[in-house]
Amino acid sequence: MRLLQRLAIGRLYARLPEGVRIAVAVVAVVLGVVIVIRPTTALDVLAWLLGGGMALTGLLELTGRDGEGERPRWRTVTGAAWLLGGAIVLLAPGLTVRVVAVVVGVLLLLGGILGVLSVFGRGRTLDARIADGAFGVSGVIFGALALFWPDITLLVVAVVFGARLIMSGVVDLWTRLRRRRDERAGGAETDGAPRRRWGRTVIAVASVALAVSTTIVTTPLREGSTVVDDFYAAPRDLPDEPGRLVRAEPFTGGIPASAEGWRILYTTTGVDGRVRVASAIVAVPREGDGRWPVIDWSHGTTGFAEHCAPSLQPRGLWAGAFYMLPRAIKEGWAVVGTDYIGLGTEGPHPYLVGPPSAYASLDAVRAARELEEADLGARTVVWGHSQGGAAALWSGSLAREYSPDVWVQGVAALAPASDPAALVQGISSVTGGSIFASYAFRSFSEIYPEIDYRDYVRPGAETALRQMSERCLSDPTIVLSVAAALGMSRDPALFSRSPASGDLGARLRENTAPLRSTAPLLLAHGGADSVIPVASQAAFVDRMCAAGQDVDFRIYDGFEHAGVVERPSPLIDELFDWTRDRFAGLPVAEGCTTTER
Repeated sequence: MRLLQRLAIGRLYARLPEGVRIAVAVVAVVLGVVIVIRPTTALDVLAWLLGGGMALTGLLELTGRDGEGERPRWRTVTGAAWLLGGAIVLLAPGLTVRVVAVVVGVLLLLGGILGVLSVFGRGRTLDARIADGAFGVSGVIFGALALFWPDITLLVVAVVFGARLIMSGVVDLWTRLRRRRDERAGGAETDGAPRRRWGRTVIAVASVALAVSTTIVTTPLREGSTVVDDFYAAPRDLPDEPGRLVRAEPFTGGIPASAEGWRILYTTTGVDGRVRVASAIVAVPREGDGRWPVIDWSHGTTGFAEHCAPSLQPRGLWAGAFYMLPRAIKEGWAVVGTDYIGLGTEGPHPYLVGPPSAYASLDAVRAARELEEADLGARTVVWGHSQGGAAALWSGSLAREYSPDVWVQGVAALAPASDPAALVQGISSVTGGSIFASYAFRSFSEIYPEIDYRDYVRPGAETALRQMSERCLSDPTIVLSVAAALGMSRDPALFSRSPASGDLGARLRENTAPLRSTAPLLLAHGGADSVIPVASQAAFVDRMCAAGQDVDFRIYDGFEHAGVVERPSPLIDELFDWTRDRFAGLPVAEGCTTTER
């Protein structure tokens, strides 16, 4: 241990001029602040920031404290450990975030435990015992957060370590500046030393308060997400054809008192053409004559992971932007809302992949008809928003050939992701858009083996994108994705190569919504949509019209991507009027019309 105390770097640092020591402390504070407030700035160099910060922490730990005499052995050990950890991170910048988090967490825990134990050492002043004990406790808390947070992220590692670095730098800076002031005051040294020591103690106690506050504030973020249960597991005796009901059970999440609900498991067709299972929510009016007309709902983005299924959420259909269930029930309509493959059931989820999304939607209606208690009628109108809007367009094109037994009398595509290539290419410029990009890249890379992240995403962003794809929009931890996405929006471009090029571009274009529908088509869009610009949607409509498709295209000025399907959007009333006419079999105007509301 005495050999460690005589480390050359520690002895060299002890002989450095006071001004250099102050500069090191200032750099530590500044670097800690940069890491905390902008953890995803320059993701490519985050490892260098963390590694440099760890090295600075080691230097600060190897600095002697006033009144200690010989530097304590435990501080020499932790200082050397931080230097070693910093060297590992700096020399191996390709380490994953989880490995870096483990390194940071272990070092914080080690230093914290040794700090707490030092309280019981002999010959320590009261202020030194309190300060080291307090810093030890905060180190243990921060270390535990870095190690045991269930969703380790760049943000968590950065904030935890950055806060620790700031505190270390402030303590050293306080000590050095007070020493300088005392030396300039001449005989005031005796009075100044206690103030220096107790100033460090106050900061140490404040670090405990910060650690405890961080633990309390982040508790909701560490709570578990929804859990996929056995209901979604495919049985061994799975029917060998799509559109068959496998099982059903009552469902009450978000179902109004005027309706009766179930969640169902059913068969559908996967990307590879094989029979797969998907889940859905079914809701019908409690009172009436039955044979309910069906709204076949294709939900908007909820996430990519299995636990992101609307049927797993407390408010069910609401999670996928279906806010109109009470009114649909009042109209005397049934609602069937698919989760798609891979949400609830085994994945991968075909996010923005057209045919299997449409199959899951159409097969949900076919399977729900086998549920005798639901008593569904034959007439069906397909609704879909965003991701589901594209699925609705695919349903309208494929229904007659794929499921002729589903009588689709109309398709309402609301702010549809009709052109995935244009959407993904422009999404990095949208605030928070990298969250949607994370779902798209996860989907296409898992479904199409020729597509690899590294061919399109710059290295510093790949880890963040993969982590984002594990969170649902309804998860408490989605705030971490939002924070990371906001940071990435300040970085250079998300992509190292245009996603519209190469294999990815070809697959995205392959999943562009069809230009022809076998049913009357309403396409509605918000004029202020920042996720899918209205100009992009208008260009798609022009292509449909050029192909001979009749389109009722309505633009709602001032409404955003999600706002167009929420109150007070005028689309809501118009959508119900339009759907009522489709169920009544009324004819639609021929040709293409574009109106602004």
